[in-house]
Amino acid sequence: MPFRTLKPLTLALAVTVALAACQKTEAPDDAAAAPAKSAVDLASLSIPAISLQASDLDPGIPACQDFDGYVNSKWLAANPVPADRTTWGPFVVLAERSLEIQRKLVENLAAQTDASGTAKLIGDVWATGMDEAAVNAAGIAPIQPLLDQIAALESPQQIADFVAASYARGQGYLFGFGPLADFQDSSTNIAYATQAGLGLPDRDYYFDDKHAEVRAAYVKHIANVLRLAGADEATAAAQAGDVMAFETRLAKVSASSEQLSRDVSLYYNPVSVADADALTPNFKWSAFFAAQGIEAPAMFSLAQPDFHKEVSAMLADVPAATWQAYLRFQTIDGLSPYLSDEFAQENFDFYGKTLRGQAEMQPRWKRVLNTINGQMGEALGKEYVDVAFPPEAKARMQELVGNLSEALKTRIENLEWMGAETKEQALVKWAAFTPKIGYPDKWRDWSGLQTGRESFVANLMAAGEFNHRFNLSKIGQPVDKTEWAMSPQTVNAYYNPLANEIVFPAAILQPPFFDLGADDAVNYGGIGAVIGHEMIHGYDDQGSRFDAAGNFRNWWTEADMSGFQERTGRLVEQFNEYGYGDDMKVNGNLTLGENIADLGGLAVAYDALQKSLENKRVAQIDGHTPDQRFFMNWATVWRVNYKPEELKVRLQTDPHAPARYRAMGAPSNLPAFAAAFGCQAGDPMVRPADKQVAIW
Repeated sequence: MPFRTLKPLTLALAVTVALAACQKTEAPDDAAAAPAKSAVDLASLSIPAISLQASDLDPGIPACQDFDGYVNSKWLAANPVPADRTTWGPFVVLAERSLEIQRKLVENLAAQTDASGTAKLIGDVWATGMDEAAVNAAGIAPIQPLLDQIAALESPQQIADFVAASYARGQGYLFGFGPLADFQDSSTNIAYATQAGLGLPDRDYYFDDKHAEVRAAYVKHIANVLRLAGADEATAAAQAGDVMAFETRLAKVSASSEQLSRDVSLYYNPVSVADADALTPNFKWSAFFAAQGIEAPAMFSLAQPDFHKEVSAMLADVPAATWQAYLRFQTIDGLSPYLSDEFAQENFDFYGKTLRGQAEMQPRWKRVLNTINGQMGEALGKEYVDVAFPPEAKARMQELVGNLSEALKTRIENLEWMGAETKEQALVKWAAFTPKIGYPDKWRDWSGLQTGRESFVANLMAAGEFNHRFNLSKIGQPVDKTEWAMSPQTVNAYYNPLANEIVFPAAILQPPFFDLGADDAVNYGGIGAVIGHEMIHGYDDQGSRFDAAGNFRNWWTEADMSGFQERTGRLVEQFNEYGYGDDMKVNGNLTLGENIADLGGLAVAYDALQKSLENKRVAQIDGHTPDQRFFMNWATVWRVNYKPEELKVRLQTDPHAPARYRAMGAPSNLPAFAAAFGCQAGDPMVRPADKQVAIW
């Protein structure tokens, strides 16, 4: 489980991730603290990047029968999931390479005796996190004061006050809370309170028979955590049952992953603080805002109101002892990865091994780096781009984004199924896209965060509270358009409909996505399709509900929306056909937004490639045409091995389809793919005319 500090609120659509937060100013002392570029030798990284290689192709598998098998089967067979991972493929390989670079950077920073600014912050967290002996010697002592407070809770009012105070410390238990642009006025941030409080991945885990074994293992895990904290066997077992019943009651009023991913309006329920107080009489939002030390706003979004009503009811009718057990477990479980070995191991045994099939815990250095990225990722990102992101990569990306943008404009203009009125609005939105490449133009100021070399947990708590204060300062303020929701060292990309922006962190701009030395076909099939994917998110089933300014507004005619939904419905049906047996099917509705983005993004990237090749004579490479290499690199991006347990979790909760079906789903709808490989009607990679999907 993640460290349960409050982070910038990220809604299912507010940051639509590609393929899988006061204003920032530069801290004046960062430049002097930055390591020299020679501190990291990129050629020395131990894991080679994945790239399209002719030797990886399997000629025994016809491309028109199984394109994923043709491109990826040999590599997948030779590259099983490492023991400390649950998947293995381009994203994880690049993440590992990024971690290697980051490790060299933080070791350099931690060794500086006179470090200041972000160099000191990063060095302190690294040094205390890597001091395993000190962490083990401390045991549970760093969080004992919190546990003592929980043990003293007796009345509903005391419990409500403790919960409110926990958020002020940057820790949260029952609900997510943070700033985000107002759906109706995207220029201003408001506060959002959303459902949370569950330890299992999705509400259906609490009810569906297929998750019964996971539920049993979770109850055992709860008991183990409470026992490690000092409860005897019988008490721990009884309290574990109470905690599970408590969470099950929350789950009954929680929306599922599918519901949240396919209806972004579930996040927006603007209410006054007085109306919120009336809705949840046992949890006063006026008191909550006061506990945060900020003035109560005129309005905030109390998302999923039935959830909050139930929390209020539970404050009145759930015994204090059960609340204590729940809060004690949540506190210990959320901090277990940063406590002594027995707590970290128990946390991994359930969330890593049982739930996701990870064979071994990651080495300590990776876990500490992941923690730094979670608490101060942008601070480390500034160090990362100094050594790992050449200016020529940004310039080439800007060129590619421009080319993809023009291709998308042409496709919108030529849509036969969309009327002129809606098309005009679609083009207004197109013209307003804001691309961000590599890293922020302004870096966040970390002045005021105090860390030291005494305690790992104390440093994390300080960072959690500092980040919460930073987020609180945004409520009621203009949205900072320079802000990023991902750090530069993150291997991913996203579209944010509330800002109508597409964002590409530096770390994804490597093979197989992007290669300065590769031919156009490879780059358009990799990062070009990613760029197109993010642009199309502005027009997927949820992004299309926001206008050019990022406001939640319908800009469609009724007839055009009906035509759009008919086409997206066929895409749902296509992905519902995919799976791994009857009990492990892809959910075409859950994955719809990403599938729309894949299909449209790949089509736009193909058009852009054709434009770049106009009037050029391009030779084959390794016997393959540019069109073939374009589609082959698209599939290369999606060569991913999964642990079986991880795949089960993703099929239930992930809005992205499994990689195999992303490699084949979009191409099978494109006549250009069939033409490139000479596929015929009836081939598995050629969808029948009446089932072929074309949207954007």
